[in-house]
Amino acid sequence: MISLLPSTRSWFEPFEANVGHQKDIKPLLQSLLVMAWVIEARDPYTGGHLWRVSQYCRLLAESLGLSKYEVARVTLGGFLHDLGKIGVSDLILKKPGRLSNEEYEAIKNHPETGARILIGHPLRELVKNAIIHHHERPDGAGYPFGLDEGNLPIDGRIVSICDAFDAMTSARPYRNNMPLEQALKNIKLNLHTQFDGNFGQIFIDLGRSGRLNTILGHTDQGIPIQKCMTCGPIIVVTRNQKSGEYIYCPNCRAEAVLEKTRREIVIHPSGRRGSAKSIQAKADMDLIGELVATSAAALAIY
Repeated sequence: MISLLPSTRSWFEPFEANVGHQKDIKPLLQSLLVMAWVIEARDPYTGGHLWRVSQYCRLLAESLGLSKYEVARVTLGGFLHDLGKIGVSDLILKKPGRLSNEEYEAIKNHPETGARILIGHPLRELVKNAIIHHHERPDGAGYPFGLDEGNLPIDGRIVSICDAFDAMTSARPYRNNMPLEQALKNIKLNLHTQFDGNFGQIFIDLGRSGRLNTILGHTDQGIPIQKCMTCGPIIVVTRNQKSGEYIYCPNCRAEAVLEKTRREIVIHPSGRRGSAKSIQAKADMDLIGELVATSAAALAIY
């Protein structure tokens, strides 16, 4: 892996993290994942994005033959890549249309903001490359540093593909989600320019083999995306919620009743609206706990 460019090295020089000497990495991992979850919850249209990206990253890293340690690192990077969006205005994140040039320039700051958030954190060396480099491109036209193909760390190259694929296959207020095959064709057309040629082709092969299907269109394993029937955003259903529970749209607070059966998970609008308290961001601790446990085991730290 490469070091950060000279203009950014000072962010990380207070000390070098030695992950192998952490007695218990689990609380540290949990704190980062919970923070990422809450940040994602600010945007009502991106529910499940971090989970999907992390799982795409895991599959791609495994297909590349990386070690269990490297797979765990890249998977965590996929979940944490958007930490810097905490510094992006709600007016930009929730804008129901395409961004202006000025707004796009503002959102381009999020990789560096994410890196700054990790200053002094014991695990920053584990995930910093995914966070700061996931919008770089092999042709040098990416951001924040415009690195070229020979200088892109593996974590950034993997997360870049998985993040873009999930963005293409997810709906936004101003466009519908792209079908799987069309998204794969877009990746194919941009190999060696926007995406790493080798990694991108392997990801395309994963998609055409059907191995992405249990992740695509889901917010957790076995839980299909549920959308508000009133205004359209994603209503995230967690694995520990039971049939008959009330859930709420994070945008308009429309209330729905959850129905879980062996065959499907669906929601039924009640015609009511919840209170402001009903849409407070609550991290899915079961999902996070599972990722923490598997990551800690792979990193061989207890």
